[in-house]
Amino acid sequence: MKKQYEHVVQFSAGIGSFASAVRVVRRHGPDRTTLLMADTQIEDFDSWRFAQDASRLLDVPLVRVADGRDPFQVFHDKKFLGNSRIAGCTKALKIDPCQRWLEKNADHERTTLYIGIDASARDRNRIPPIATNWQPWRTAFPLCEEGEPELTKNELLDEARSLGIEPPRLYGMGYTHNNCGGMCVRAGKSQWLRTLRLFHERYAIAETQEEEFRRANGDYAILKEQRNRVVYPLTLRELRLREEARQAASV
Repeated sequence: MKKQYEHVVQFSAGIGSFASAVRVVRRHGPDRTTLLMADTQIEDFDSWRFAQDASRLLDVPLVRVADGRDPFQVFHDKKFLGNSRIAGCTKALKIDPCQRWLEKNADHERTTLYIGIDASARDRNRIPPIATNWQPWRTAFPLCEEGEPELTKNELLDEARSLGIEPPRLYGMGYTHNNCGGMCVRAGKSQWLRTLRLFHERYAIAETQEEEFRRANGDYAILKEQRNRVVYPLTLRELRLREEARQAASV
């Protein structure tokens, strides 16, 4: 018999999913609420500290699910390199493992899945495709509900601190999202340069994986740039070499 997981928070260890979890527990209580977190194998270690702290604070269980691969293994398997427009790793490593857990443990007619989309116009535009991807599960977006104040990310971070929980460290390092340890393929050049500066070894792993993919599949890259109205692939190797040349010239 399936357990009565009526309120499942899709917990990414981002501040939006935490704020959503707070609102779900306040409204429905902790008894039939759980945090469901997918392990992409490259999350920053502090994401798990934050997830465990959130579980203790809210007095709800934290369930970890995993496909077992990391994003680059997915790209090699699918022969498609994720980028800012299309990232097949999201479905393979987050949606699919969570859906398998839901099918085994919950009843879609009685369960609501909560997503931590914030109230900004840009994020609100993501709601229809997200809801479609999660069908037949009913989805809700607590931070975007009518009457809910439109809080900035900094306000949400302050809210977490006021509850006695320290947000994930990547926010304090200047990252706008706490995704994949600073190696999210949806990020742009500025975030990858931040990772090059702060987590050189992580950048090196991503660069090596991208080069391996290119040798096997052709002239593709995570990043792109436009020159004379023509879009070209911009590899992590080239971005690093440019940054190293810029730093050398400034000395």
